[in-house]
Amino acid sequence: MNDKQRVAEHAAQLVKHGMLIGLGTGSTANYFIEAVARRCRDDGLQIQAVASSVVSTIKARQLGLPLRAMEHVGRLDVYVDGADEVSPDLTLLKGRGSDLVREKLLANASDAFWVLIDQSKQVERIGQNYLIPVEVMPFAWQLVQRSLAAIGGEAQLRANGDGLAVTSHGSLVLDVRFPVEFDGKQLNGKLDAIPGIVEHGIFHGLTTAVFCGHDGQVREQWA
Repeated sequence: MNDKQRVAEHAAQLVKHGMLIGLGTGSTANYFIEAVARRCRDDGLQIQAVASSVVSTIKARQLGLPLRAMEHVGRLDVYVDGADEVSPDLTLLKGRGSDLVREKLLANASDAFWVLIDQSKQVERIGQNYLIPVEVMPFAWQLVQRSLAAIGGEAQLRANGDGLAVTSHGSLVLDVRFPVEFDGKQLNGKLDAIPGIVEHGIFHGLTTAVFCGHDGQVREQWA
């Protein structure tokens, strides 16, 4: 069992009977979906789930998890997902998989947000290892790019093969590099204030707990 599987199993054991759970997207989230499905099958756990993407919807359906549509949900008990980066104050960087809108909606609507990572995802500052994804309205990308430049951001449209990457929400993505002196909280506020941005990859003030797998152990950090 690798660290991703171990931390997913750990989170699945914390799920309680009757919960409405948000399912994230990605390799670690897939392990969590599998672990919860085993608990439903082997332990008689009864839950309902809301998926953050087509990929996690298909995965959950294949494993027999009962799903509810996002448009029929007002709140969730817990949202469980991975992250690309986690800073010491539990600010996250997410969105390299282009499902920013759904992921942040579920994280915000949940009573708890559990983040599953291995040690490689821990950073001193957001943007340390990856560019920051900014989802933009297609007709506004150049205006947003200019606004980002005004606060020191170097932004380029994300490509996908011979064309441009398009999110599940139908938007374009600007991948942005910012100066080191901005922290996650500052960037979150600055990006929230720019018109034309649909959503961005900084998740600040949403995390309840980070479960980190390392060397066969799981460390918990609670907000």
